[in-house]
Amino acid sequence: MATTMTYESILCVKPEVNVYRIPPRASNRAIRAADWKLDAPDWSGRMRVTARGKVAYVKLEDKISGELFAQAPVEEYPGITVETVSDSSRYFVLRIQDDSGG
Repeated sequence: MATTMTYESILCVKPEVNVYRIPPRASNRAIRAADWKLDAPDWSGRMRVTARGKVAYVKLEDKISGELFAQAPVEEYPGITVETVSDSSRYFVLRIQDDSGG
């Protein structure tokens, strides 16, 4: 039986990123980075963007240990997983779901 191995390629590494927990949207109003507490990130670490097949993965990792904090598969952009913000080209919204069932 033959197995197909799909390799993962590293597309981009940002050594220092900040993550902010933002509340769910109450309306269809555009998301604005100015509404976040930019001086108080909820998490800081490294971001790696990788690709496996036709799917890209945004991975947030501890910058020292490399331990995975969260990841999000991106099948299309813009889309449900990655959204732009209306007031900045520097910030974006990454939808992360907890798949642990807890």
